[in-house]
Amino acid sequence: MKKHNFYAGPSILSEYTINKTAEAVHNFADMGLSLLEISHRSKQFQAVMDEAQALVKELLNIPDGYSVLFLGGGASLQFCMVPMNLLATKAAYINTGTWATNAIKEARLFGDVEVVASSEDANFSYIPKDFTIPADVDYFHYTSNNTIYGTETRVDPDVNVPLVCDMSSDIFSRPIDVSKYSIIYAGAQKNLAPAGVTLVIVKDDALGKVERAIPTMLDYRTHIKKGSMFNTPPVLPIYSALMTLRYYKELGGIAEMEKLDLKKAGVLYDAIDSSKMFVGTVTDPADRSIMNVCFVMTPEFKELEKDFVSFCDERGIVGIKGHRSVGGFRASLYNAMPLESVEVLVDAMRDFEKKHS
Repeated sequence: MKKHNFYAGPSILSEYTINKTAEAVHNFADMGLSLLEISHRSKQFQAVMDEAQALVKELLNIPDGYSVLFLGGGASLQFCMVPMNLLATKAAYINTGTWATNAIKEARLFGDVEVVASSEDANFSYIPKDFTIPADVDYFHYTSNNTIYGTETRVDPDVNVPLVCDMSSDIFSRPIDVSKYSIIYAGAQKNLAPAGVTLVIVKDDALGKVERAIPTMLDYRTHIKKGSMFNTPPVLPIYSALMTLRYYKELGGIAEMEKLDLKKAGVLYDAIDSSKMFVGTVTDPADRSIMNVCFVMTPEFKELEKDFVSFCDERGIVGIKGHRSVGGFRASLYNAMPLESVEVLVDAMRDFEKKHS
């Protein structure tokens, strides 16, 4: 039975990426060696790193003066690495969910943090819009897509202070004006590669402005100077990332990915909005994520949620159970998700509703 993978992360990867990575695990670059056992200092892997960095710059139209890094530690390490490198006195954050909350907690270890807005009052079901960013902060940080709650900011903010964003779950799903940002970071396990590597895009002249001593491994300048090779990098997910980046380019680039993602999300949201059994948890269409569609059953059908998960499983639909902190359902529609799988889910929703209406 064909599987339709809606897991939130680690998540679906394209067959292109999986197959190319599998080939390299057996024989990398015709070396007669596995990707898993070659030296990261070899010219063959250096070529992988160089091309991956170049493709990130090309696909996101990154201007001069920025470095592309592939680091370890996940986005969670960036929660402290960003303030360690940028926070001299005070930073501004917006709290839109669990990962933003964690980022705020880490930043407070290094200086004052002003939470300029929060949607916690409504269980993070919307994106706050009316707030003021103090002019004296070292940077403003936001999380563009909130995987647990299904909200997303799809427009690059206009701010008068350095801008930082956690784009872990929606990077490469839309064109980005990178010139507005000092740092963009993203864990790979949504739209890029298997878990184990983190993409960081950093504006070079944003660094070196704090007086604290920074541990060598946590200083972005270390990794810029060494080309993400200061220590042994996670070679397999970086290679997979390269395959994904090649795939995006073959499909026509990030603007084409956005068209496909909007279409997939539109099909599912239309089904939810027209249903008498299912209802979306994010009511304002402007705040709805096109990466993570969160929905629940209406009160009269609430007791059927487990039955629906089982119903989907029988059809090869996996990973739609909502996060344990919110319940309900979550369908993650990352770039590698085919429209066919979304249509299979919609058919299952309609068939289940007919069965119980």
